[in-house]
Amino acid sequence: MKTIRFKSFSSGSCGNCYFLGIFDEADACEAGVLIDAGFSPRRLKKELQREGLCFDDFAGLLITHDHNDHIRSLGSYCKHVRKPVWTPPDLSGALTHHFITGEYYGPCRRTLSPGWNDIVPRRIRVQYFPVPHDASCTYGYALLLDGHKFVIMTDIGQMVGQALSFARQADTVVIESNYDPEMLRTGPYPPDLQARIRGGHGHLSNFECAEALRAFAHPGLRNVFLCHLSEHNNTPELAFQTSNEVLKELYTLSGTDLQNERPPRLCPLPRMTPSPLFTL
Repeated sequence: MKTIRFKSFSSGSCGNCYFLGIFDEADACEAGVLIDAGFSPRRLKKELQREGLCFDDFAGLLITHDHNDHIRSLGSYCKHVRKPVWTPPDLSGALTHHFITGEYYGPCRRTLSPGWNDIVPRRIRVQYFPVPHDASCTYGYALLLDGHKFVIMTDIGQMVGQALSFARQADTVVIESNYDPEMLRTGPYPPDLQARIRGGHGHLSNFECAEALRAFAHPGLRNVFLCHLSEHNNTPELAFQTSNEVLKELYTLSGTDLQNERPPRLCPLPRMTPSPLFTL
């Protein structure tokens, strides 16, 4: 029986990088993809080896946007790993002129088309959708892996309809739960940075994440991973509690299509350390 597995190597302003793959009955990875490049190739190689994996187990990289914590090591991947880097057209243009990617990006550059793209033929398909954030351009991704529907939306200033539409069809959703509003208000950040974070093109709060979860929860939802938690303005416990309260409410309400369903697994992803290799 085939399985889909997911691992976060780092999730937050310290760096972002995720692995998603299809595994066979013998636990060998048949096809995989890396999302974002905020984790160095050297560290990635060691962490993959801990899971019995290697660079050959992912076909290339998807990039969500051009902030440093998501592309910090992209130049190194292009120079040393030499895998395809898939992005929408405008993000591809921004990366071409970015000082981090430099001269090595060009040979790895692959441009996604609107609609579904076969990045691993007959195994992995991807479609992008724009989300509001203050980078050059920012995207979420919906992926189909042997029928498993996976959605990731990180660094999203406010929820948008297309993101909700994809999430309503997904088996697994990775969604930002960046900050607790009270911790942000009373924390160390100056007013202008606070305004940037909560201004609609910054980050999603725990409460906004929970309300998005309320909007997209459906009977087929099996996993929700909370990503990009703030070091200073959030805790894993607060992020989990805020979304879990909504899940408990949704899955105990009588007369709804969720009443007799099993709630999805809910898991905050660690900021600076790798997560387990989750079976989805």
